[in-house]
Amino acid sequence: MTYLALSVLRPHQSAVAWFLNRSSSVQIGVKPSPNRSLTITIQPMIPVKAVLFDFGQVLSQPADPAVWQQMLNISGLSEADLHREYWAHRHEYDRGTFTGEAYWHKVASGSHATFTPAQIAALIDADVNLWSRLNLPVVEWAQHLQRAGVRTGILSNIGDAMADGLTAKFDWISGFDHCIWSHTLKLAKPEAAIYHCAAQGLDTDPAQILFIDDKQENIEAAQSTGMQAILYANHTAFEEEMRQRGFDSLLNPVSVMSANTR
Repeated sequence: MTYLALSVLRPHQSAVAWFLNRSSSVQIGVKPSPNRSLTITIQPMIPVKAVLFDFGQVLSQPADPAVWQQMLNISGLSEADLHREYWAHRHEYDRGTFTGEAYWHKVASGSHATFTPAQIAALIDADVNLWSRLNLPVVEWAQHLQRAGVRTGILSNIGDAMADGLTAKFDWISGFDHCIWSHTLKLAKPEAAIYHCAAQGLDTDPAQILFIDDKQENIEAAQSTGMQAILYANHTAFEEEMRQRGFDSLLNPVSVMSANTR
């Protein structure tokens, strides 16, 4: 570890801000000393070679309220019943315990109802549409990374019918180097094994993977497996944290071809 001590008078703290803003390749810890100087600790950052995305509420926006209303109409359930049963069985659906058809039968039985085959088919289609509003800043950034030669992947808790529907609907998903749809492994975040599978699929050391997810427990699980991780809440906050973490070059990646011609 290298320590760089700078004696900075209070009126000249803008010089420190200048230094910090240009240190995208290092991690810096700033510690005030008794003589009013600043000690700046510089640690080499582990380079990110792959970015791993969650799908729902990262690559996509939150659930579409208009489609949710359609699902209420299709199912004939009350708001309370559909909301309760939709989430009560969702993790096991995502984990591959239930197929899409079996999942919707569970939703119905939990509300003391039954669904016809036509209702189930319509609910499966609507469920795909529910999560199909794209978060374009993230999708476009992922494609920018791909054009720059950065490996990209998707790690999503998702059931079979959902995964089939989304991949059929969005051809840009094929641009990712590796996608894990949780149902295929009979695993789900935040289980550690699914992160190890993602790292293997990306052929990248976990420490060199940046994982982005909207749930804190999934972020913590990724970090416990050695990945770097950022919690996604909104794009402005995300970009701000990326810059604070020294990932400016990832936000605006230079293509491998361009870098080699410099």
